[in-house]
Amino acid sequence: MSKKPIHSKQAPAAIGTYSQAIQAGKLVFLSGQIPLDPATMELVSGDFEARARQVFDNLSAVARAAGGDLDTVVKLTVYLTDLGNFATVNRVMQDYFTEPFPARAAVGVAALPKGADVEADAILAL
Repeated sequence: MSKKPIHSKQAPAAIGTYSQAIQAGKLVFLSGQIPLDPATMELVSGDFEARARQVFDNLSAVARAAGGDLDTVVKLTVYLTDLGNFATVNRVMQDYFTEPFPARAAVGVAALPKGADVEADAILAL
């Protein structure tokens, strides 16, 4: 099976040795997105909700570049440095996803790249 890299200029450029996403067959594996502004490559300012929204905006841009959207996400993993923000993630997700919602895991972590407090990755089925 071949691997096809996916790239969107509407999402932050990779900050390491990875692709924004890789398509393998009808599945697309989206790399983790933190709340980076694609234009400045800096963390967005504002409260946690603003940062969570930027994460989903970034994932959405990569999903569109792959020929899908957030409604084609079948698996989502959210990483939080403070699980107290879990309820906010749930509220924000209602603005980005429709039912049936993707399978999801929320994982508490000690730290994330660039000092971010939220990151998410996803798997799309095209």
